[in-house]
Parts: sequence; C-alpha cells; structure tokens
Amino acid sequence: MTPSDRDATGLLTKPDHFVQLITPAGERRADAEHDPWVADVDAAALGRLYRDMAIVRRLDAEATALQRQGELGLWPPLAGQEAAQIGSARALRDDDFVFTSYREHAVAWCRGVGPAELLTVWRGSASSGWNPYEHGMAVPQIIIGAQALHATGWAMGAAWEGTDAASVAYFGDGATSEGDVNEALVFAASFDAPVVFFCQNNQWAISEPVGLQSKQPLARRADGFGMPGIRVDGNDVLAVLAATRIALDRARRGGGPTFIEAVTYRLGPHTTADDPKRYRTDDELTEWGARDPLTRLLALLGTMGVDIEGLERDIADEAGRAAAELRAAVTTIPDPEPMTVFDHVYAEPNTHLARQRDHYARYLAMFDETDAAASGAAGGAR
Repeated sequence: MTPSDRDATGLLTKPDHFVQLITPAGERRADAEHDPWVADVDAAALGRLYRDMAIVRRLDAEATALQRQGELGLWPPLAGQEAAQIGSARALRDDDFVFTSYREHAVAWCRGVGPAELLTVWRGSASSGWNPYEHGMAVPQIIIGAQALHATGWAMGAAWEGTDAASVAYFGDGATSEGDVNEALVFAASFDAPVVFFCQNNQWAISEPVGLQSKQPLARRADGFGMPGIRVDGNDVLAVLAATRIALDRARRGGGPTFIEAVTYRLGPHTTADDPKRYRTDDELTEWGARDPLTRLLALLGTMGVDIEGLERDIADEAGRAAAELRAAVTTIPDPEPMTVFDHVYAEPNTHLARQRDHYARYLAMFDETDAAASGAAGGAR
C-alpha cells in the first residue's frame, strides 16, 4: 500500500491490495493460491450464497424500518457487509463457536437464529436473544472488542479438550484500537489457540475513518503478534470463503490463530441513531456502491448461464416472506414482567441480588399505591 491509496482523511480509496476472486464487474479472477479452497463452489453453491446475502439485506431493511416506526429501540444496519459475514459464516462447522459484536445479523442467520430471537434485545424485551449453545454462537457483545477475549478463551479450552473445533471473533476496524482485542491476540498467539480473528474493516469507526487509527493495513498488525494476517476483499463472498477456510484449516491442524481483515464498507449509518451524512460524502458512497457484494455475484452468475430473472424472482419472494415473518415476530413479542430483569443474572441466588430484588419490588409497589390512590380520588369526586 502506498500513501496515494488513502485520501486526506486516511480513508482507503484504492482497496485493490487484497485477495479477490470476483471483481466488482463480476469477473472471475484466477488465483492459484486460493482457488483450490473454493474448488467445490459451483454455480448452484454461488446461488445459495447470493440467496443468503439477498435475504439478509431484505431483513436488515425491514429491521431498520421497524426501528423508524418505533417498534425497535435501536438497530445497527449491516448493509454492504453481507459478503464478509456470509462468506465467513458459511465456512464454519456446527461445532465451531462464534463470538460477534452487534452488527453480525448475517452470521446469526447462517447459525439458524430466528427473527424473534434476533430482535428481542433491540426491542428491549430481553437482555439477550438466544441460547448460545443451541446455535454455537454467543449473543451480541456490546462492549467493543470484549468478544475477542471470549473467543480466545473458548478456543484455548477446545484445544485442551482435544477437539479440532475452532472459534471466530468478529469485530470492526474500530475495535482494533481496544485493549481487549490486543490482549486476545497476545493470548491466542502465546497459546496457539484455534481462533480466527475476523475484522470487518468497514472504513468508519462510527464517525472516524480507519486511517486515523491505523497508518497501515490492519492485517499487518498480525505480524507483531506472531500470526499470519490475510487481507481480503470483504465485498467478494468467494474470496472471503476461501480466506476463512484457510484460517480455519490452520486452526484445526494446531497452527494457531489467524487475523483476517475483510475490506468492506458500511453503506448505512453506524446505528439508526447515527447520521453518516455529517462525516462522509455522496461521492464516497457512490464509489463504494459500485463495489456492492450482491451485484458483482449476480453478474458472475449471469456469465455462468444461471437464469438471473428466475433466481431474483424466487429469492425476492422468499425474502418477502422472511421480512413478513420478522415483522410479525417483533410486533408480537410480549413485554416481560418487570421482576424478570433479575432472572439469569447469576447461576446461583445470592444476598446481593436478593437485596436489589427487594428494593426494586418495593419501588414498583409505590406505583400501585399511587394508582390506587388516584382511582379512589376519582371515585370520590364522582
């Protein structure tokens, strides 16, 4: 990478120094090193990857609309990052374990998380969305970068148990400046933990460009921790699949951790509370929109003789049904009883929690007394 690859703010403007198997124009690029890792991916398999990405994008748009309509308190959109998430998640086995931040809805889709499970926490109806052991995926981590430590610990445990399962930690470019991520990289390298650190470099840590916190490609940080770093076109689902398979194979063979930097772009806001127009330009959005992960894969499928119109029609119908299911699920999620906030906080009861429960119960009772007094006063007035 040269200085001319970044603009004045440090934003990556020429993201062509990475593994790429499908160009933005939809052309298949030969790569002797990475092609063998996706030799089994034929037109039908590519069609399934496109289906995943298209349905997830539709679900993401529906969830954003639900937030705007007041049905969700907040939503972190993933639009633009579908290839990075689908390509990596489809490389996993069922016995692998996933640790994510709050934007990996496509990964959750691949791990079988249902619509209601995906949205309960964003509606404020539960403190977590699903049983991690049922899906091999921890619930979203809001504390930036903490999941990297969790993934490393799980991987170390898996290695000690003698399995060849691996974990994957997903995080954004901003998280690479957090102590938790760097500590996890140290531990993973020191103990040869079978973990893949998957960084989605979407160019913006909320409102700050990635160049502000890293003068070099993020994948090069892996060198300092003694692990290989792979830089991949995060908008190329096939390249992401190949890179993740390589990293997982290394982990399973006892080779230790790998750092993957998937160069992608967040098309929407950081969350629905953000206004990206305040810190990025329309020209930038247009430039990255031309590298869209869905349109390039669709173009490639067209050159392979796939019935594009039929494929899009079938997937649009399926995506519409999935979106309707999502809407129905979120609008029928029951509101929890107030006292259930104390459920599942600790594995065993303890006096500290009991004291808080008692205080909160007495606090809630005050409102019952106030309502009763108001009702009595209203009755006397009549």
